[in-house]
Amino acid sequence: MCRSIKTLRPPYAETVTEDDMRAAALQYVRKVSGFRHPAAHNAEAFDKAVERVAAATEDLLSSLVVRS
Repeated sequence: MCRSIKTLRPPYAETVTEDDMRAAALQYVRKVSGFRHPAAHNAEAFDKAVERVAAATEDLLSSLVVRS
């Protein structure tokens, strides 16, 4: 996958912001789609995918139980 996506769950990340989750989602969608910047006719689908992946990331992180 994309090596520039950092791990967002504790203990790797003490605080995770919406910007962190959106950046990870953007990297993921760029990798999967093969577009760094989509053409105008694909922009809506691209942006919607980023929002959905960011929401799924937030759901996942809020549901995880990390045991130390």
